[in-house]
Amino acid sequence: QVQLVESGGGLVQPGGSLRVSCAASGFTFSTYAMSWYRQAPGKERELVAAITSVGDSTNYVDSVKGRFTISRDNAKNTVHLQMNSLKPEDTAVYYCNAYRRPGYNYWGQGTQVTVSS
Repeated sequence: QVQLVESGGGLVQPGGSLRVSCAASGFTFSTYAMSWYRQAPGKERELVAAITSVGDSTNYVDSVKGRFTISRDNAKNTVHLQMNSLKPEDTAVYYCNAYRRPGYNYWGQGTQVTVSS
């Protein structure tokens, strides 16, 4: 069955770095666009970063541009989000998402990222 398993979350101080990863299985990973979403308490889930199926294009929400980098390894069925210069407002549960037209959409269970001193 389809599985997206996130890892790498945790507690980090402001200004620090963290890398979250997502391991995919049960579908043809290289044909899916991959994204990272996040949801903070009391807020709606928001798209943070996305990468095309072949990794030739990425996009980011304005609040993380220049600090976060999304990447993927189609040989290992993994997608990563490198987060630098973390701020308290980056605190959220981070979710991995796989999407392919015409409506195949899968989610991971999420990993908590907390930025606090």
